[in-house]
Order: sequence, then C-alpha cells, then structure tokens
Amino acid sequence: MHFLAYILVYPLLYVISILPFRMLYAVSDGLYILIYRVFGYRKKVVKSNLNLVFPEKSDAEIKRITKVFYHHLCDMILESIKSLTISENEMRKRFTFTNVELIQNIESQGKSIILMCAHYGSWEWIFILQTYIKSRGNAVYKPLANKYFDRLVKRIRAKYNSYLIATKEIIPTLIQEKREGVISINGFVSDQSPKLNKAFHWNEFMGVNVPVHTGAEMLAKKLDMAVVFFGVKKVKRGYYETTFKTITLTPKDYEDYQITDIFLKLVEEQIREAPEYYLWTHKRWKHKDKAPKQDV
Repeated sequence: MHFLAYILVYPLLYVISILPFRMLYAVSDGLYILIYRVFGYRKKVVKSNLNLVFPEKSDAEIKRITKVFYHHLCDMILESIKSLTISENEMRKRFTFTNVELIQNIESQGKSIILMCAHYGSWEWIFILQTYIKSRGNAVYKPLANKYFDRLVKRIRAKYNSYLIATKEIIPTLIQEKREGVISINGFVSDQSPKLNKAFHWNEFMGVNVPVHTGAEMLAKKLDMAVVFFGVKKVKRGYYETTFKTITLTPKDYEDYQITDIFLKLVEEQIREAPEYYLWTHKRWKHKDKAPKQDV
C-alpha cells in the first residue's frame, strides 16, 4: 500500500513542484480555503493556543493572526513541495542570510555546531546554508511511516550535503563523527513538547510552564559543540531572511538547562514580534498542568 500511495501521489507532487511561483501560490490560496474554511483543520487547537499565550489580545486580533497563520501554513506546504525541483540559485535568492559569516567563522575554528531553531517562519529551505559552508549538515527528524516518501525527502536534502538523521540515531552518529574528526552543523527544531516520561526540565514558554526538550544542549556539552540559534523573518510571500545568533562557543561553562532557557527566550522574542508565523497547530502546551510540584 505504501508503494501504491507513492506512485499515485508522487506525479502530482512533481507537477506542483514545477509550477511557476505565481501559480504555486494560487494553489496555496485554494488550499487555504479547504484547510481553514471548509475543514477547519485544527482550528480549535490554534485558537486555544493563541488565547492561552495572548490573553491580552482581542477576539478580532486573535482572528486576524489565525487567518494569516493558515495562509502561511499553506504557503509552507507548497514551498516544501517546491523543494523537489527548485534550483539552487532560486532558493538562494528566496532564502537569504544576513550574517552567514558567523557560521563560517565558527567552522574555520574546526568546531562543530548545534543549530537550534523553532517551528517559526520557514525551516524548509534552511538546507541551502550548505552551499555557503564546508561542514557536513545533519538534521534531526522523525522518519516518515511511508519508506518511499521518507527516501524521497532524504534525497532532496542530500542535494546540498545535508542528511536527515532519525532521533534515535543522532547520538551514536555524532559520537562517531566526533571520533572521525568530522566537522558538522546539526539542526535541531527544539520547541516541541517532549513526552512526559522524558521531561527532565520545565520552564515558562510564552508565560506558561511546560516541559522542554534538552537533547540539543546535552549533545553540545557532551561533544563540546558551539550552540547557535537561527531566527527567520518572512520578508514577503516566498522570501525569507535568516539571522544567526551565537548562544555559546563553550557550552560546558553553562549550568544545566541554561542554554535551553536562553533558546526559549529567543524563540519567544520572534513569536511576539510576528505571532502569525509560528506553528500554532502543534499542541505545544498540552502538558501545561502536569508539572511535578518540585519544579513549579
């Protein structure tokens, strides 16, 4: 069944991917009508999240943010499909970096990097960073259930010397690379909610006490990697601008969870600046009432 689904869906994805951007966004507009107005995909989750973290905002403002968010979500879906065939030059034009020399300078020191980000703006085209640097690129991800689509996604990323590493494989992979002297840049989307049985740290995120992923910090300390945050600004439709910020070059100098807390604050700053570009469909605050008493 997985192969059948692949051979039926892939041709459609390919046709969409070769559309000019003007037509691609026309498809996105149609998808918005289906997802937001017809099916109301996770609309209750989105509004619940927004009302929770922005109690000061009016219903009209929450509605405006919700609509813009769904338009952006549909754009991201179509831009992800566009990754199948988009050229390197086109992607470099649409996903730019204000200070890529920060990454290049760390790389020149022979130091690997933990690159932390959130589900904000666009993270789909960050792989174009590999065309500016020499380091191997790894990104932590959850493998797709359909192995054929999983291979497709991996193949797309590999075009720019980037490799998707399953969560359970990332620790042995990075340890092995460290032994072999491989300099790498490793992407972690670290704002999602961990399982309760793996929640070692709680802190306020957007004013709400929640469990926080700490794996990126743990690996940075274990393998002495620099930690860099990247924030994304949506300049206009189909165009993004990324800025890097060094959290630390010496992670072992920080107390446990301090790096993670700095990351959370940086994520909050970009959300509060333009909340419509955060991924509100995630149930990020689902464990908000379950913190152990000693951590509250």
